[in-house]
Order: sequence, then structure tokens, then C-alpha cells
Amino acid sequence: MAKMKEMFDLTGKVAVITGAGGVICGTMAKALAKAGAKVALLDLLESAAQKVADDIKADGGKAIAVKCDVLKKDSLQAAKKEVKAEFGKIDILINGAGGNKKEATTSPEMPFFDLPLDAIRFVFELNFIGTLLTSQVFGKEMADNGSGIILNISSMNAFRPLTKIAAYSAAKAAINNFTQWLAVHMCQNFSKDIRVNAIAPGFFLTEQNRFLLTEEKSGQLTARGKTIIEHTPMGRFGQPDELVGTALWLLSDAAKFVTGVVVPVDGGFSAFSGV
Repeated sequence: MAKMKEMFDLTGKVAVITGAGGVICGTMAKALAKAGAKVALLDLLESAAQKVADDIKADGGKAIAVKCDVLKKDSLQAAKKEVKAEFGKIDILINGAGGNKKEATTSPEMPFFDLPLDAIRFVFELNFIGTLLTSQVFGKEMADNGSGIILNISSMNAFRPLTKIAAYSAAKAAINNFTQWLAVHMCQNFSKDIRVNAIAPGFFLTEQNRFLLTEEKSGQLTARGKTIIEHTPMGRFGQPDELVGTALWLLSDAAKFVTGVVVPVDGGFSAFSGV
């Protein structure tokens, strides 16, 4: 049993998490701290990251909040410098920054043909380019050190594109392909001890998708929200802490021979044909 606990132990590890001020990545950050990791919380909204850091420290963990724009390489470089100055190294990267935008979503009022390019570009760049740039900056540190773990956040949209959100679906599909590509690239060119994987969450209510899944005034499920629940065998949305087990597995020695995979955490959505 002691050995089993050691397999999932992250004591002494330093984890960098982008989008750490959000509910999902904030929950992951707290779990990593509980597992012994020192956590650097990167977010464009520093106050949101600081709140998570304060919660971690109040619970006896070690964390810092760092303001960072994942679409600006100089901002990422500055963040890396700050993390190394505080914690001395970087072992883990979670690419969690992302989300959709209402303006990049089709509707009766906004047909696909009229989707504004700036909104499409924003969603694609935030999700995919933000993951790629962050992996360049922090992945270089892992390449130089000969070890490290990158965990990307994908989505069910990457497997089964959903209506209305073309840019988001395309970006998450790109993350799946990039996860596999980078896993091979790191092993073949730098170290067999660098692993790259992804989690593909099913449907979790967030600020980015709430407007699609629930009615603003009543809070009741929209027709889209009801369809998702009907096509999720477990019959409900996921809770953020239900991603923690998979994340800890992929980030720990329990998954030492796992690289280049995308793991669905979706209540069975991807397994159900609808019939």
C-alpha cells in the first residue's frame, strides 16, 4: 500500500498551470498541491489566480499567482523566469487556458457565414496557439533538463464536433493532434522521460458554456443542455473534482509508460451512439 501511495505522490514537483484562475484548473491546482506539488498559477486575470493560491496556502500548500498572457511569448518567458526564481525548476505543465466566445458561436441571429473573423481567431488562438506557445516556452525547460510532463486540456468537441461552435471544436481537435505530435517529438529528440498527454472533459458547466446550456433567467436547461444530458449515459454534467483522478494519474509515476494519449472523462458521452 505504501508503494501505491508513492506512485501518485508529487512531493517535490513544481507544476505550472495556465488558466489556473478558472474552476476546472483551479480545482486541479488544489489537488496537485494536496499531492505535494508546489504550484505556479498562471492566468491573465491575476486576482483569480491569487484567490486559488491563497486557498492552497491556507490549506498548508505552496503556490504563487503569476499574471500571464498565453498568446504572448515574452509574457510566458517572464512567467517562467518568475516560477524558476520562486521554486527553482519546472516539472509539470498543464495547458488549461482556453474557452469559447459567444461571438464565435452560430445562432439564428449569427449564421456561420457571418461569424466575425476576429472572434473565430480569438477562440482558435486562445485554445490552440496558447497551448503551443506555452509548450514551447516551458517544454524547452523540460528538454534541457531531460524530464517533464505536459498535460493538455482537450474536449469532447475534438472527437465529436458539436453544432454552433466551429472555432472551438477545430481548436480542440488541433490540440489532440498536437498532443500526439509533441509526445513523439519530445521522446525522439530530447528524452524518453518527457511525457505529453491530454484529458478530454465531457460536459462541465463553466462560464464559457453556461449561456449555451442553461437559460439565463430561469437557470433551466436549454434544448442543447437537455440533449447533452440525454446523450450522457450517466445522465448529468461532470463536477470539476471528477477530473482530478485522471490528472493525478497522468502526472504521476503511475503513468510512467503513458504518452501521446487523450483520455475522455465524459460520463460515457463518447461511447453512446444515441440509440
